[in-house]
Amino acid sequence: MQNKTLGPLKVPEIGLGCMGMSEFYGQGDDTESIEVIHRAIELGVTFLDTADMYGVGRNEELVGRAIADRRDKVVLATKFGNVRGDDGSFQGVNGRPDYVRQCCEASLKRLGVDTIDLYYQHRVDPDTPIEDTIGAMAELVKEGKVRHLGLSEAAPETVRRAHKVHPIAALQTEYSLWSRDPEGEILDTCRELGVGFVAYSPLGRGMLAGRFHKPEDFPEGDFRRHHPRFQGENFQRNQDLVREVEKLAREKNCTPAQLALAWVCAQGRDVVPIPGTKRLRYLEENVAALDVRLTEADMKRLDDAFPPGAAAGERYSERGMQAVNL
Repeated sequence: MQNKTLGPLKVPEIGLGCMGMSEFYGQGDDTESIEVIHRAIELGVTFLDTADMYGVGRNEELVGRAIADRRDKVVLATKFGNVRGDDGSFQGVNGRPDYVRQCCEASLKRLGVDTIDLYYQHRVDPDTPIEDTIGAMAELVKEGKVRHLGLSEAAPETVRRAHKVHPIAALQTEYSLWSRDPEGEILDTCRELGVGFVAYSPLGRGMLAGRFHKPEDFPEGDFRRHHPRFQGENFQRNQDLVREVEKLAREKNCTPAQLALAWVCAQGRDVVPIPGTKRLRYLEENVAALDVRLTEADMKRLDDAFPPGAAAGERYSERGMQAVNL
């Protein structure tokens, strides 16, 4: 396992997204999820990603239990900003300074830690100047409660404004073969400012792994059943795109998931994918993607098969899309 850099922060070249252990991708099992986190740490996947909204706080509690006796071995990232009710309802985005502090204190308690290594604003609040939000986050750094700051799904100009208030270590945005929106201005801005890039959903929410063949393959309670890219004609069109990944994976003697992850890893020493899983076998499969070497011909073949905008359907619902790239 080699290191990459997110601004001043050193992290392994692949991280672990913990969201699905508690919500969105069907029923989880806390015991197995903790085993996955422990195995990840053994394999050198020590960059753990969670958020206060995942499972309405339950995911942070889960991660906290998992790292209680090995805090010094992990780089811990969490997020705030997406407001949810106790019943799980989504209630908007909040970046007000008082809310920043309230969320941080709650996250520290749920995680059972004194300091968060990387604290993201999960979504940008259009009603609160980014300077106010980052200013409040910077106070947390001064107090030792947070080490580094990050943004998620923020537009280039927002990143620039935030970076003037306090150095931004990382921007987290969806990025994969079928979500190539960050290429161009977003990644260029990050590199100009020295901001690292964290790629979430690098496997296209599982589609690029080639494990799903019809919408009914998703378990009950899985949000992909209602996701634009997994519905109707979009599902079949996106399935057709995956065929080239599957074909090349066979030629490279790896799995489609490993090929898709290798492609993201090859995008730069400042790009760190955080594939999520709650299964040991998929964790180990993902880590083995680091052994896949892609030639220039392989990269061109994938670029040709998945040009920007190739995926059918938006990457979120209409409401969800209104909260990205702000």
